[in-house]
Amino acid sequence: MRTHVLEEGSGPPVVLLHSGEYGACAESSWSGLIPELAAAGYHVVAPDWLGFGRTDKVVDFADPTGRRVRHMAATIAALDLGPAAVVGNSMGGTYLAKDIAAAAPAFGAVAAVLVSGGGFVPDNDARQAILDYDLTEAGMARILRTLLYSPRLADDPEYVAWRHRLSLEPGAWACAASARLRTPGPAAGGEFGKADATAYENVRVPTLVVAGADDPLRLPGYADEVAARIPDAELLTYPECGHMPNVEHPERFRDDLLSFLERRYRKEVGR
Repeated sequence: MRTHVLEEGSGPPVVLLHSGEYGACAESSWSGLIPELAAAGYHVVAPDWLGFGRTDKVVDFADPTGRRVRHMAATIAALDLGPAAVVGNSMGGTYLAKDIAAAAPAFGAVAAVLVSGGGFVPDNDARQAILDYDLTEAGMARILRTLLYSPRLADDPEYVAWRHRLSLEPGAWACAASARLRTPGPAAGGEFGKADATAYENVRVPTLVVAGADDPLRLPGYADEVAARIPDAELLTYPECGHMPNVEHPERFRDDLLSFLERRYRKEVGR
């Protein structure tokens, strides 16, 4: 599978896993953060998930999550980074949470940051609002108004146009739309509204949980429960923040991430 990766800097490796909305990719989640992490002395890699960005547009309908996770694990292995800190936003954070809680983790994380990731993912009105996308700039602005607490970016024509352009990558709409498909019958499929079976108690790496206090795509207090179940976890909840703390409060998130990496990653691995 052809895989697109943004890469910058040298030093201890930090892997950034992006979110899963329409137009999501490494660039949309992390473009502002990557040079700042690199300037702080980290080797930053940010791959596009399978089906997103400029990575091949492939969906495994028998096991969509498993295929993406295996592909990402193979990508990280091919980059030969060694033990790394791994940061995931939204879909990336939820997949990361499942991986670090697994009996045999695949991503090689020795420290983890879950940004609006993990916990029960309700199939609510906000979720439906971001799943219904018609590939127009107005539709992208509606998605941003749902994801973000402040309307500032949704009201910025240049930002909306940039996010809209990213969503036009051939095949990207179909891959993102596949998450809303449901099989008929009582055992309905689909990726949302299912009980969270992640065994957070099994996580063995220091973990930072970052959540928005006004996240419409999660239940109130979900991050408190996730952090309480992880043996070595820190929790930061940002006020006046929706589903994308890394996008909506980039300076605070950068500072909090660098603090965590310095205290719980760089010092502990001795690099």
